[in-house]
Amino acid sequence: MNVNVTQESNYTLLQASGDVDGATAPTLQEAVLDAAEPGCRLLLDMSEVTYMSSAGLRIMLLLYRQITAGKGKAILVGLSEDLQDTMSATGFLKFFTLADDIAGGVIALDAS
Repeated sequence: MNVNVTQESNYTLLQASGDVDGATAPTLQEAVLDAAEPGCRLLLDMSEVTYMSSAGLRIMLLLYRQITAGKGKAILVGLSEDLQDTMSATGFLKFFTLADDIAGGVIALDAS
């Protein structure tokens, strides 16, 4: 699991790659929660994430709670069909706005 964090002019881009499981989830969690400060605008690019276990779902819940409490915005970018199915089945998908790519994510951030 690798997470690259880039601060753009009006949002933070987190690009995750690899599997999110019990062993790798702390890396993603640290990056996500560090970036999810009050009033933040986040794009979480998961186009290179191939697998997400329940540990990854827990991170998504933590992100949602952190963003909601701090009145920020977060857009999930590039979720594979498998990840969308998993998040939909567990009800987590309804917490987030999705975008196919980073450009679409920026548009969604500005629209929300």
